[in-house]
Amino acid sequence: MRHPRFNMLFAFVLFISACTSQSNNVAAGGIPTPTPFQPLTENASDSPYTGAAPTPLYLPSATPLPSPTPTPVPIIIVPESLPAGVNIPEFTLSADLNPLTGLPAPDPSLMDRRPLAIKVANYPRYIRPQSGLTLADNIFEYYIEGGLTRFIAVFYSNDSEWVGPVRSGRYFDENIQRMYHAYLVFKFADPRVESYLRTSDIAPFLVVPGFGKCPPFHLMEKRKIEVYNNSYFNTIEWKDCVIKDGLDNHRQGIRLGFFSEDAPTSDLLGTQLFTYYSVDSYSHWMYDAGTEQYFRYQEVSDTRNDKPEKYAPLIDQVTGETVHAANVVYLLARHTFSNTFDEEDEVYQIDLTGSGEAYVFRDGVAIPARWIRTNKDQPLLLVTLNGAPIYLRPGVTFYEVLGAASYVDQDAGEWHFHHATP
Repeated sequence: MRHPRFNMLFAFVLFISACTSQSNNVAAGGIPTPTPFQPLTENASDSPYTGAAPTPLYLPSATPLPSPTPTPVPIIIVPESLPAGVNIPEFTLSADLNPLTGLPAPDPSLMDRRPLAIKVANYPRYIRPQSGLTLADNIFEYYIEGGLTRFIAVFYSNDSEWVGPVRSGRYFDENIQRMYHAYLVFKFADPRVESYLRTSDIAPFLVVPGFGKCPPFHLMEKRKIEVYNNSYFNTIEWKDCVIKDGLDNHRQGIRLGFFSEDAPTSDLLGTQLFTYYSVDSYSHWMYDAGTEQYFRYQEVSDTRNDKPEKYAPLIDQVTGETVHAANVVYLLARHTFSNTFDEEDEVYQIDLTGSGEAYVFRDGVAIPARWIRTNKDQPLLLVTLNGAPIYLRPGVTFYEVLGAASYVDQDAGEWHFHHATP
């Protein structure tokens, strides 16, 4: 049965959504969303956002890397478009902490660059183990099509000779590129998506395979699989390509998030997290109090015909470690289609603008929350249902992106998230 405090925490959410909850089955939609900003698009019918006419958001054009790179000076970022009742102080830019993790960077010089947002495959299953996931600072998992998911991993404070297998881009990836000021690394895309990205203002920051050593995509010879699923990106060699091609790669103004080692107070436990995208794609996070980390277990078979769930640790081939995170955050966002053709092909537009419902897990506890995109070019902000900022544990944060119509069952620290779209 649901914890008594659970109902109190969600009273606000359930009231504004006009939904009715059943025992142990909480509706997952209805956080009010302010009018979102609209990214630039040359063709509104292809835009992954809906609503008012787009407002141009011009990123800097590609220019040679300045030499030497100036020492960063902490500056202030004022939050924009805050929903009513949310009271957030101005953000600062840190000169010594990684803004994505709240930790000192192992090599501070790596932060004098743009982050890299790299698409990493999760299917077909034989491409596992993937490479480089434990070296990313933030990772997002989201639904693509056919019941399957894909990762986009943001690298800033670490490098990896092998990241991948790299797969194709989606409309959703634009959100990550803009929030992290990143180079977006992917292996081509559906013509509709690629045309949109290449005609937008983020075009100078798209990285796809070409000829020669730049960009540094490589085959992993020991993987005896087809070439299409055997393409890996080398973030170490990317530095040489940036210099060779005179690309814009100076340090970016990314706000420092809210981080604290102190465990939050919560009446809700959060020690086992199950995510069900489909009968083919599901996973399990298990909290380990000794390391203060959540460890990822991935399905190894489908659950058709009442077959039981089966899991195995999701291993990083580079480090040999199980994929883990200090924080696991579930984001509920609208999944829509531009037209019937996109719907037939499941070419989704996932709206990560404005605000929405969220669930934050750290230190073995759960915090019902809201996500807010306060600034179009800054990472998401997480707040309690009362509008106070949520402090994450310093370290890696893994985001699970679900449809706004998704729902969750929970009992005694075990949570089951079921992805659903309208």
